[in-house]
Amino acid sequence: MATADAKRRLREQPMGVTIVLSIVGYALVIGTFVLDLPIYPDLTLSQVDFLTHAIAVINAATTVLLVAGWYWIRVDEVEKHRKAMIGAFVLILVFLVTYLTRVGGGDGEKLFVGPDPVYYAYLIMLAIHILLSIVAVPVVLYALILGLTHTPAELRQTSHAKVGRIAAASWVLSLVLGVVTYLLLNHIYSYEFGIVIAPLF
Repeated sequence: MATADAKRRLREQPMGVTIVLSIVGYALVIGTFVLDLPIYPDLTLSQVDFLTHAIAVINAATTVLLVAGWYWIRVDEVEKHRKAMIGAFVLILVFLVTYLTRVGGGDGEKLFVGPDPVYYAYLIMLAIHILLSIVAVPVVLYALILGLTHTPAELRQTSHAKVGRIAAASWVLSLVLGVVTYLLLNHIYSYEFGIVIAPLF
């Protein structure tokens, strides 16, 4: 009964649920950055390094699923598309837990070391990656909620396809830039650990 009520609420108020979930997600991320939340384990620099590599693998796998999902919907393989997009969302939840653990539990942050032109290109790509990550959250959630609560026939009467294209494009570009900046920082050039500024509260 509770599950049926939740699904009905999702179906009837996808925008409201999207707003609530987006606010919760933003609050969790902002809280991790500016507050000293006692929910994360203390990490060594080597553990921070390991989680950085894990995040890159998760992002790369998510990109593959998103591209596969886009391809499958183009060739009318609806069920494969659905599974790929759900898989991508699950991986993003894994990414979020991993990322917040790295940020909340680590005392150091990797700082790019390389030629100035590459450094500025790195910063621009990183800024776009972060901006798209922020913007993509509500769009992805809205497309996902519509997809999970409507049949394929019903989805044709919604904005799922239009919103989904925007969500997938912003999501894929963000992920690709994340992987590129990871490669520049960790494998192509170098880095040094810097101390993160103390929490505000």
